[in-house]
Amino acid sequence: MSEFIARLERRWAHSDSLVCVGLDPEIERFPEHIAAHASPIFQFNKAIIDATADLVCAYKPQFAHYAAYEAEDQLQRTIEYIHAAYPDVPVILDAKRGDVGNTAERYADEAFERYGADAVTVNPYLGADSLEPFLKRADRGVIVLCRTSNPGARDLQDLAVEGAGRRLYHVVAELAARQWNTRGNCLLVVGATYPEELAQVRRIVGDMPLLVPGVGAQGGDVAAAVRSGQTAAGTGLIISSSRGILYASRGGDFATAARGAAERLRDQINAHRLRPTR
Repeated sequence: MSEFIARLERRWAHSDSLVCVGLDPEIERFPEHIAAHASPIFQFNKAIIDATADLVCAYKPQFAHYAAYEAEDQLQRTIEYIHAAYPDVPVILDAKRGDVGNTAERYADEAFERYGADAVTVNPYLGADSLEPFLKRADRGVIVLCRTSNPGARDLQDLAVEGAGRRLYHVVAELAARQWNTRGNCLLVVGATYPEELAQVRRIVGDMPLLVPGVGAQGGDVAAAVRSGQTAAGTGLIISSSRGILYASRGGDFATAARGAAERLRDQINAHRLRPTR
């Protein structure tokens, strides 16, 4: 088991939560007093983090939401703040990187050295050699896109491969479980909007942790996602919500409202989790 997975398991236990808050800033939706700040994204994130840290198993900043504002420095400050103030909460950089050779090495350096992320999302389309620069960082998590939550996922991910009934996302899950996870630091992305596919991936990969976007604004069914994706221990899931938590209010009570939304999601998830007897 990698250091990242061990940290994640400790966090599941300590917080009694499978909730991951996606830190996807949209300055246009910030309260006026935050939007007017010299570092509005960092100030917004800090307030959200302080309000929700005891309710989450991870945070997940999405890289494009920072790069679009030329706010990479505020992304870095956000990750540094989480590590300093809440060191037991892992940070997943949602960057969906995927390239070959020396470029993949640079992307891994960017995620893990420049930004200090504990895990990063990656695209497997270029194959194993494009993942190796990330996977060889045995202390970090590498979260591979498998069956994503968007409607267009079926265009490629559902294509039949090597015979009827076997889909491309099945192959990704099989490769992750049988070949890519030699260091125990591989995870998969599977959307909550497709609970049947989530259940299929769980059967393929065993107890491998799954990052599950698609609840909240995307309409994924929380109960179905938990029932389909949890392990026998009632864990194994990082259930991510962004807009539904971040923008629960656009007023001065935005952080309090975010906490309420995160707490409701945690409780909704926990209502459907297995609770093994000891």
